[in-house]
Amino acid sequence: VSLLLQIEKTVVEGAGAAGLAALLSNQERFAGRTIGIVLCGGNIDTRLLANVLLRDLARSGRLARLRIRLQDRPGALFHVSRIFHEQGVNIIEVYHQRVFTSLPAKGLITDIECETRDGAHLDRLMAALRAAGYSVSMVELD
Repeated sequence: VSLLLQIEKTVVEGAGAAGLAALLSNQERFAGRTIGIVLCGGNIDTRLLANVLLRDLARSGRLARLRIRLQDRPGALFHVSRIFHEQGVNIIEVYHQRVFTSLPAKGLITDIECETRDGAHLDRLMAALRAAGYSVSMVELD
């Protein structure tokens, strides 16, 4: 569904993309042959479509949630957000957790959801954060 939308700009439901999925799963079987695939069923729920697209962005590294350990002091979040700015990364959402953490009283966890150009761009951001002395990890998809 996601591949067809991104490349062909064609919206199909899951069953409508089954032919393409079969082809991609068995490429060696169809190598060197001219193949036609029937695409059908543009009747997909818009929330489901949005979910499919957002998960695809997360898998490709273009959308990520980073967990960063900070000290609870004025300016800490500013310094982290400056690194995002310097790396050209868009911050979508910030979740600043002071209470429900096992860190010492002056420590906190900040989850930052961000948008990057690709996986390499995300890697550069994480390297820049680590170079600045921050402990950073990516919150993985379940």
